[in-house]
Amino acid sequence: MTPGSGSWLAALCTSRVLAATWFVAYSAVLPLTQAAWSLSAREAGMIQAAFHLGYLTSLFIVGFITDHYGAKRAYIVTGVAACASPWAFVLFADSFTSAVLLHALTGLCQGGTYTPALSLINDNVERARRGRAMGYLIAGSSAGYAIALGVAGVALNVTDWRGALACIAALPVVSWVLGVYVLRGTANFVHPRPAGESLLASVPAVWRNRRGMLSIWGYTFHNWELLGLWAWLPAFLTAALLAHGMRAEGALLFASLTYVANIAGSIIGGTMADRWGRTQTILLWSSVSLVLSFSIGWLVSAPIALIVALACLHNFSAIADSSTHSTVLAESVPAHYLGVAYAIRSVVGFGAGVVSPVVFGWALDFAGGGRTTSDPLAWALAWSMLGLGAVFGPLATLRLKRLR
Repeated sequence: MTPGSGSWLAALCTSRVLAATWFVAYSAVLPLTQAAWSLSAREAGMIQAAFHLGYLTSLFIVGFITDHYGAKRAYIVTGVAACASPWAFVLFADSFTSAVLLHALTGLCQGGTYTPALSLINDNVERARRGRAMGYLIAGSSAGYAIALGVAGVALNVTDWRGALACIAALPVVSWVLGVYVLRGTANFVHPRPAGESLLASVPAVWRNRRGMLSIWGYTFHNWELLGLWAWLPAFLTAALLAHGMRAEGALLFASLTYVANIAGSIIGGTMADRWGRTQTILLWSSVSLVLSFSIGWLVSAPIALIVALACLHNFSAIADSSTHSTVLAESVPAHYLGVAYAIRSVVGFGAGVVSPVVFGWALDFAGGGRTTSDPLAWALAWSMLGLGAVFGPLATLRLKRLR
């Protein structure tokens, strides 16, 4: 399998599909664990935030590992922890405290499935195809989220939430086996640093790179909105279904459908970035997503077909600029500290993703809501918290556009 070829990229993205399934596993069963453990909306959000905190920590560490040891080696070695750690949550999570600690652990073990994959694409795919290639990788993540929600929705018909999580946890194991297979003929690139420059010197170098930091800030506010959306969309759809007298289990299937829209958004956004420009693509889709963040909460009691359609559009637009952010950063900093640049972006960007689900839950509690409320004001306030943070993303991208 030739590195950088279509078949190589397809296999790498498939590995990412299966690895990403665990990322939304908790969201898929959130209403059930919230009831079983008597959690407030804020506490439920904190469990998801713990995963993001662990994940951003792992991304920071893996960024240095990737630069020092090479992307291929980092992807394969760290993948062992990524496929093993979800089973600890499946077997032992039984309360708010244990769930926070164990979900943080699973997040801490997941970074090797993302940053090294981005570096592998940057090393092996030519620039003219790079935006679309990264779009396919991000689409692979979205496909994994959709598969996880679909698997959980089917499994919950025959088992409880723990059994559903076990079904999802089996998929990252397959991901690691496939990753080893696809990368067996791929070179492990370690980009040389300037003479006398230490690995840690890359950190201030990134902070001094103005274009790189504007890209990082744009991604940060993008993540505030996106990760908050992913954490709470299943619960929002559950509330909408219950308001219409329907079964809550159907919310997972509808949420799965919105992640299919994610797949299309990633591919179309990456293709647009190659054809019409990086910053133009980011500005277009971030603006559409902002409009939806400020409006969708008011429509919790609207017809289900309309809510699902808007949720699909929201997931489409929120993810459509994600791969472009990754491409822009790769093209804004030298290759020898790209891994560190991704690491810093992870700390800042996923740090926002740690906070936003908690803020969303806090706003929902503050407005007197809960996981099954159909009060438009409560949901509108919660969704607007995502929009208020995300509005700074296009501003950073406008400044980057002027520099480019």
